[in-house]
Amino acid sequence: EVQLVESGGGSVQAEGSLRLSCESSGITYRGPCVGWFRQAPGKERERVATGDGYEHTAYAPSVKGRFTITRDKDKHAVYLQMDSLKPADTAMYYCAVRLNSGCPTRARDFSEWGQGTQVTVS
Repeated sequence: EVQLVESGGGSVQAEGSLRLSCESSGITYRGPCVGWFRQAPGKERERVATGDGYEHTAYAPSVKGRFTITRDKDKHAVYLQMDSLKPADTAMYYCAVRLNSGCPTRARDFSEWGQGTQVTVS
């Protein structure tokens, strides 16, 4: 059974930074497609950043240049460094893993999800 646990959320002022962490268990190989998604109240869940097992990354246009996704394959952990935060970044942030091949960007293509961590920017 795959389990994902996010941490690192909180409240921060605009232009501040946060680093989210996602620790996983139950994943038997080192390089699945991983992603960070977010969902604000009344809005659909949207992709923030994804990364495949070959260090290829992709970002939503709204966060490109401000957010960075990294991973520690040995620890099965994924991180999201968020800089220059804006109030529009306020949302629940979720870590997700795709166990099948490929690294898409749609939330529905990811099968494993964490419980989320709240980020509030004022």
